[in-house]
Amino acid sequence: MKKSLLFLLLIYKSALLGQTVLNTYPIDLKRYDEKNQVLNVENTTTHDVFAFVVNSQNLTILKYNSALFLKDEFILSRANIADKALIGYSFSEDGNPTLYWSVKDFSTILVIKYYLENKTYKILNFKYPSSQEYVVGAFQKNNLFYIVSKDISKPALTTYTFTNGMVEERIFDFSEFTFKNRKTQSVTFSQILAENPIEKIESDEYSPLDKSTKKSKMYMMGNHLILTFDHNPKETQIFDLNLENHEIIENKISQSVTKSPRRLSNSFFYNNKIYQINTTQEELLLDIKDYHSGETIKTFKVSQNDTIRFKSSPLLMQRDIEKPRELKKTSKFLQRLSYTDIGLSVFKSNENTLITLGGVPRIEQIMYAVNDGFNSWDYTQTFHNETVFFESTLNKNNEFVNLIQQPLALDNINYFLDHNRKASLPSIIKFKNYYILGYYDTSKKEYIMRKFTDGFISEEPQNPIIDKAVFSKSFPVENP
Repeated sequence: MKKSLLFLLLIYKSALLGQTVLNTYPIDLKRYDEKNQVLNVENTTTHDVFAFVVNSQNLTILKYNSALFLKDEFILSRANIADKALIGYSFSEDGNPTLYWSVKDFSTILVIKYYLENKTYKILNFKYPSSQEYVVGAFQKNNLFYIVSKDISKPALTTYTFTNGMVEERIFDFSEFTFKNRKTQSVTFSQILAENPIEKIESDEYSPLDKSTKKSKMYMMGNHLILTFDHNPKETQIFDLNLENHEIIENKISQSVTKSPRRLSNSFFYNNKIYQINTTQEELLLDIKDYHSGETIKTFKVSQNDTIRFKSSPLLMQRDIEKPRELKKTSKFLQRLSYTDIGLSVFKSNENTLITLGGVPRIEQIMYAVNDGFNSWDYTQTFHNETVFFESTLNKNNEFVNLIQQPLALDNINYFLDHNRKASLPSIIKFKNYYILGYYDTSKKEYIMRKFTDGFISEEPQNPIIDKAVFSKSFPVENP
């Protein structure tokens, strides 16, 4: 899992202890190289927890029951998969795991089902059409494994669903839809994805700003893939891809109008709502709209001379790895925000909804043409190195709540990893009402699982550290 941006967070002393150790398993990965992998997962049907630990010689499968007691183990040579990396998993109805192994370009994927009861396995070979398609994303959901790819020469996406040794292929044709850039000029579907590669968003996990500021995002809701495009600052263009009947439904939700035409915008899809941010150097608008109807549920608006009253944190700016500084004036915040790639992230914490709004350093990418669109990057350059952000907390009625937000379990995990360099190959899953961090301890030569929960852990605060946008107004930040 990708770590959060370097944001400010107050953490307590016992976070250094990593909260609760759930279990350990002695294993020696010998040497540290790119073949070493740890994947911690849950069978969402049986609630068994699995750990797949890989090195250059062996694959170790550990199966824990829902109480996290070791129930079974399977150690086998990886001779058949020596040149391949673990890219995903799924579970069959009998509870046994299937792992997916691939070379870098996905051209050959081995589908291997492991039978823990008799310590055997079955190998299937899937030939991915890498000469005609490139992978947009690969992920797991509901015990299934998915690959989403883009046809190189056609305006189409293909989804591959892997289950029980079978692969279901679905093609979604976007040729009948129109796309326009910020200048209202027509562009192709291929150009949109080349200029704005799709970012997969996990709806039940916190998404740091370096992910949520992407202009093209993909969410999965049941048997539907939701695509949101914010390449045109005037609107959010949404596509609902039905994986059962191949139907595509388009929906366009307009952004609120700003006084200045020179504006930046983005959106985030969460719980059947579209959260839209729209900003210029003179004003900032946050809209919450119904995904199906587009009707506005709530609007928050502030000008450069106003105080942002819907924030539950200071306005912060961070340059590279320097200490974050508080921006006292809204005008300064909006000015610096205008130089970034902006976005927002939405996450449910207990009864409240946490929203992080801000911008990350803008990346300019130079492209060269391939066929009808742009397909490859020539080089990438950062033109701005400041991250600016603040946080807002809403209750279930979408009303602003002025709370000091406690750290999330993911914050505690990131703090633990930052201060425990021997913890390598981290893998994080949400399990019941807490998170499990699985990792390899290079010093103890053990696979370890630790439990992490939301909230402060000790009674006496230590010095604040940099991790994520969850903080208290009393923090010692510097004024620019």
